[in-house]
Amino acid sequence: MIDRRAVTGRLTGGLLRTVTSGGPLVTHALIAVCSLVFVISPLSGFNPVPGTADALLAAQAGYFERWGVIPSELWDGSAHALLTPLTALFVHGSWLHLLGNVLFLYVFGAMTEERMGRVGFTFFYVISGYLALVAYAAAHATSDQTLVGASGAISAVLGAFLYLFPRARVTSLFPFLFFLPLRFPAWIVLVFWFALQWLAVQGAGSGGPGVAYLAHVVGFALGFLYAWGRYRRTDRVKGPATATEGESQP
Repeated sequence: MIDRRAVTGRLTGGLLRTVTSGGPLVTHALIAVCSLVFVISPLSGFNPVPGTADALLAAQAGYFERWGVIPSELWDGSAHALLTPLTALFVHGSWLHLLGNVLFLYVFGAMTEERMGRVGFTFFYVISGYLALVAYAAAHATSDQTLVGASGAISAVLGAFLYLFPRARVTSLFPFLFFLPLRFPAWIVLVFWFALQWLAVQGAGSGGPGVAYLAHVVGFALGFLYAWGRYRRTDRVKGPATATEGESQP
């Protein structure tokens, strides 16, 4: 959990908005909606599909095609195609995909929401996520691979967090160090994460990666630039504010 007393004690100029009862409701609501959508989908295992394994695979493929972004179809101008970058933000391909995304949203979303306010954070999350998916589709305009997930929107949250709270300290777990918890300034963790995404984009080639690293990079850049443009005239956190615990990789 975020140590809000430690954070608030180091803020100047009213950096964080006053937290109303209920805490970061938008962050919690986004996590709940993404989780619920996945649980009722044919991918969770809780919503069995009658028939053979082929029937299950067909149901999953149809689910992705209905709610996910298909780059080659996005530019046909249909209302459904233009809506898919929004619906895709709440669709995930596996339990691991879902848990990785909601973990990062939980770690970095609450403080960002408090800084932006609930309404502002909601629009920021949706618009940034939409644009990140559209950017990926534009770069792979002939691809028939379906794109789903909140990674672009959550990457935008990470970018905004980096600008707003550069000295917040994050406890990270590293598998190659036997999950030894280590504390680092947020800027080190997030810059390292961004560098990995950028390198992955460079190594993906032009055929379209299995993971939409480009959407991560675009989302992160959008989030950082938005926070810079919106809040550069106000104070940022100067002291080593405390962030929540989380893994070092999404």
